[in-house]
Amino acid sequence: MADHTAPGTLATRLTGRPATGERRLSGTLVEVALDDGRVVLVKLGDGPGAAQAEAAGLRWLAEADTVRVPRVYGHDAGRLVIDRVEQGAPSAEAAVRLGAGLAALHTAGAPSFGAPPPGGPSRAYIGRAPMRNVPGTDWPAWYAEHRVLPYLRRAVDDGTIRPAEAALIEDVCARLPDLAGPAEPPARLHGDLWNGNVLWGADGHVRLIDPAAHGGHRETDLAMLALFGCPYLGHILDGYQRAVPLADGWQDRVGLHQLFPLLVHAVLFGRGYAEQALETARAALAR
Repeated sequence: MADHTAPGTLATRLTGRPATGERRLSGTLVEVALDDGRVVLVKLGDGPGAAQAEAAGLRWLAEADTVRVPRVYGHDAGRLVIDRVEQGAPSAEAAVRLGAGLAALHTAGAPSFGAPPPGGPSRAYIGRAPMRNVPGTDWPAWYAEHRVLPYLRRAVDDGTIRPAEAALIEDVCARLPDLAGPAEPPARLHGDLWNGNVLWGADGHVRLIDPAAHGGHRETDLAMLALFGCPYLGHILDGYQRAVPLADGWQDRVGLHQLFPLLVHAVLFGRGYAEQALETARAALAR
């Protein structure tokens, strides 16, 4: 049942400070000023359990004490209350720090591939798309079964990808044991690390928002950063490599890790992303 408590009232309840004003930023986001000068955001979740999943994900990332994320004050059935990030300009120095922080975050690990954050539901979200966190022990098999194939089937059912085309991506899944590179332990992933979820703070530090956190392969977060472009990506990768070097051949595997977000976008936004996913699959099979 929807909770119609005013955003300011919810912010007061979860922060313990009286609200002095509200400003709606979008249909899902309200800025609330508190009497001590702080400003928090009240965010509407993308679906049932989304606020719980996001809160658990942010806390799991914060627990590693590596990358910076907004403070979580709490959530109700459908909304989350977090600190607002005062934004600034991207910089090379912040990018290098982010790379080192991501390396440390990934090294903090997860109980298994597909493990949800502690207190997070198995039925979570990546953006507005449902995402199930089902534990597995073998990354290629888990990635195919619980990331790539569910979105491929939905894209076929929606008519976004033709059945004959789907065979191409199915072939990639069948060959994943050979294409995936050296075995890696489960990493603690942000899980939806595109440029829009990287906030360059006014204090010179990056905050990461809107995670789809789970246990996964560390190259997936980096491939997501590359997919839609990110300022100072080369510096981020340099900072990462100095801290914890990536396995040989990681550049050749970027496309494999991008198949999942491309198929998610195909489901959400249509044929253009489907064509990009198919081209990525062709390139992977040509290796």
